[in-house]
Amino acid sequence: MTPPRLADRLLNWFVAPHLREEVLGDLHERYTLRVQQWGAAKARRRYWREVLAYMRPSNIKRHPSDYSNPANTDMLRNYLKIAFRNLVKNKVYSFINIFGLATGMAVAMLIGLWIYDELAYNKSFQNYGQIARVMQHLTYNGQIGTQSNLPYPMGDVLRTTYNGDFKRVVMASNTDSHLLTVGDEKFNKIGNFMEPEAPELLSLQMLKGTRAGLTEPGSILLSESVAQAYFGDDDPVGKLMKIDNKLDVKVTGVYEDFPRNSEFRDVSFIAPWKLYLSNEKWVTGMADAWGWNAWYTYVQLADHADIDKISAKIKDVKLTRVSKDDAHYKPVVFLEPMHNWHLYSEFKNGVRSGGLIEYVWLFGTIGLFVLLLACINFMNLSTARSEKRAKEVGIRKAVGSVRSQLVSQFFSESLLVVAFAFVLALVLVKLILPSFNGVADKKLVILWSMPWFWLLGIGFSLLTGLIAGSYPAFYLSSFQPVKVLKGTFKMGRLAAIPRRVLVVVQFTVSVTLIIGTIIVFRQIQFAKNRPVGYNRNGLIMIQTTNGEIHSHFDAVRNDLKNSGDVEEVAESGSPVTDIWSTNGNIDWKGKDPSLAADFPNTGISYEYGKTVGWQFTQGRDFSREFTADSSSFVINEAAVKFMGLKNPVGEIIKWGGHPLKVIGVIKNMIVDSPYQPVRPSLFHLSGSSNFVIIKLNPVKSTSEALVKIETVFKKYNPAAPFDYKFVDDEYAKKFGDEERIGKLATFFAVLAIFISCLGLFGLASFMAEQRTKEIGVRKVLGASVLNLWGLLSKDFVMLVVIGFSVATPIAYYALSDWLQRYSYRTEISWWIFAASGLGALLITLLTVSFQSIKAALMNPVKSLRSE
Repeated sequence: MTPPRLADRLLNWFVAPHLREEVLGDLHERYTLRVQQWGAAKARRRYWREVLAYMRPSNIKRHPSDYSNPANTDMLRNYLKIAFRNLVKNKVYSFINIFGLATGMAVAMLIGLWIYDELAYNKSFQNYGQIARVMQHLTYNGQIGTQSNLPYPMGDVLRTTYNGDFKRVVMASNTDSHLLTVGDEKFNKIGNFMEPEAPELLSLQMLKGTRAGLTEPGSILLSESVAQAYFGDDDPVGKLMKIDNKLDVKVTGVYEDFPRNSEFRDVSFIAPWKLYLSNEKWVTGMADAWGWNAWYTYVQLADHADIDKISAKIKDVKLTRVSKDDAHYKPVVFLEPMHNWHLYSEFKNGVRSGGLIEYVWLFGTIGLFVLLLACINFMNLSTARSEKRAKEVGIRKAVGSVRSQLVSQFFSESLLVVAFAFVLALVLVKLILPSFNGVADKKLVILWSMPWFWLLGIGFSLLTGLIAGSYPAFYLSSFQPVKVLKGTFKMGRLAAIPRRVLVVVQFTVSVTLIIGTIIVFRQIQFAKNRPVGYNRNGLIMIQTTNGEIHSHFDAVRNDLKNSGDVEEVAESGSPVTDIWSTNGNIDWKGKDPSLAADFPNTGISYEYGKTVGWQFTQGRDFSREFTADSSSFVINEAAVKFMGLKNPVGEIIKWGGHPLKVIGVIKNMIVDSPYQPVRPSLFHLSGSSNFVIIKLNPVKSTSEALVKIETVFKKYNPAAPFDYKFVDDEYAKKFGDEERIGKLATFFAVLAIFISCLGLFGLASFMAEQRTKEIGVRKVLGASVLNLWGLLSKDFVMLVVIGFSVATPIAYYALSDWLQRYSYRTEISWWIFAASGLGALLITLLTVSFQSIKAALMNPVKSLRSE
């Protein structure tokens, strides 16, 4: 019976070589006797105990030739001590290594937290894997569009006809702003009307009351923040409130605010669906209106249900119930699982085309590359300074160290640097996170209490240390001691090639990020400079939550205009910067009978065109002098083109069978995405409104004008708070995602360049130090400072040029693909690449020049006195 092999291997690792044979011989002899006396099992246990006793630091016997054993506690302490002395001795290089690695790790942490937040979107819901949103594909205007708005009867049909496939079916209104009133406290809060099972579907975390709070028609559930705003520390359950100054409700529960990374993060209250129906009388008339898409339907699948099979089962649920005219839209109903809502939300012509997942991959890749740049700095500086450590390696090998022990020594130095960098990275992330959250529109925090965060962070640091220290460890340990100690060791011409390749990689990444950042901002600016078709300056919108302002509109308009601070006032059914309503069943002369049309159709008052500054190309605006204008359309250029109208003014367009005459054509107004073509749009006079649009007098003070406007609104609707929005600000929000991406890309590009420049500074400093005597000789022979600066800088310039040459095709291909997602997009001009390359070159010269000029100005007497 042989002793345990694993125990012998551990012993070989810990016991000095000159003692191993003696120790193993004694152990094996005792083991053989014990097997005969006690049996194999007990003998093996005792053998393991004796082996472990030998592995204690106090029992390990050492030999001078074994001083670099990495498992030896004293030697580990010796390694760390040597590593720390090297760091202190070479302060500049230590700073570059530690700060560069810390910056790279901080970027990786920030991106990691951002990606974690994105991937965790909506996962706070207990039923996350079973929740889906019912959506539909519709074919109109020659293309397939995808939308989540559905007809009112959809919920009942799914609940009754397909009840075996769903646990819950919940109908919901649009998430919108409503006036909540408690005594004198009045605020506009964003909320929703939902069916009673919504709290269970969304797994509300109830702080007070129960999830059954929506069963009563006159009830309301408040978020924690809203309850605190209205009631402070008092218990709100049972208290009375008003919604929009007309619906009396009682608080039946308070739920924890939805997380910020949630689809429902803006929902601050939920009211019963029945209350919505009782208030909006017109909705009850839509019980069989399958062609009217205005509501949302959420479902929770039955246990073990297959979402694809259910989607296939319900795909024609609307097609078989719509009228013949609406059947032209070819509706296809399907289920969109919750895990796709955020990251895979985009559809193009009825096919999923991606979404924010593209940015997750993009920033994940950037994070890895920025960390790689930091590791490259460490590798380059370590290998560049290898000659200074060549004698150390030679002596270590001469006294018995083997290559594996030297590798362990250099890895320990690398890991020490990484340990310092990791701690500094945590400090940097803590300092940067507030600003990063502001740019990224997040509320990220360092997950201090999460064990996996530390496990991942430490594991990540170890991996970084191993990657960063791998090249120098194996390279330095390969030196031959005979040549080193004889003084005949020379670094070959090929030794610098790996460093040059790594510098090229650094600048390839940096230049690519520079080009990408310029293109992103150029695309944003290109869309911002696009003609919007109206005048946004001094234009404000006020949403009306009840009919008080509308019923007194003429008086409101007169008071505002008489104040002198307002040029014009109008009403609208939709905001100036968005589409709230579209209509089909549109017919015109020459229309293809098989074409299903769907146009944005906005109801407005007479003064709307003057207020927003319509730009007419043909015809005229609505006028109170023409009573027939109540049966007329003003259309945009996109509608004229789509309908193929040669002489549009005077043409008749039928809407639901009713003829309306075109009286004017306006330039295209951008009310939807500024990156997409303007949709064919119609405008008609309407007897209802949701918004008041006000054009301020440009020669008057805006702040004073707002005070007067508020006074007028309080006069006619004292119960409602004065809540306004500037059209300019709302339009700017359309660029929010792209601007955030651009700012984040700029942030990471700057850090990438900074890390690359740190490495260049270190290499330039080392090269200047290495060539001190050469520079002295050249100065004695008459070389000027400019000649020496060019000599020391030309190698780096060449590397940057190569990096730029590699980066250009990569950036062009990637950015051309990114721009394809926008119909209205900028061009990739040659000057962008030239400017990026020139910028990288200038940054390189500035970084290198400090050390080059410093070396060139050195007194040659000092550098040559040892010769």
